[in-house]
Amino acid sequence: MLGWMDDEALHRTLTTGRCTYWSRSRREYWVKGDTSGHVQRVRSVALDCDADTVLVTVEQTGAACHTGARTCFDADVLLTDRDQ
Repeated sequence: MLGWMDDEALHRTLTTGRCTYWSRSRREYWVKGDTSGHVQRVRSVALDCDADTVLVTVEQTGAACHTGARTCFDADVLLTDRDQ
């Protein structure tokens, strides 16, 4: 899934071991799984080369997507591996 983290959300994620996000629409922090039970336990955290994107690898319990799917990225595939 893709979620928004500010500095505080990242700090909470790193210190608790559970993914915390900033909801831009609700303007509040939320911990994945607190209401749904679909918990994300942090396995690793990495920054990209510009330090403006965080890749969090998690152990996912239940769905990651709000639709109930395990991932948010399987509904509309725009391009698959091309023939070589």
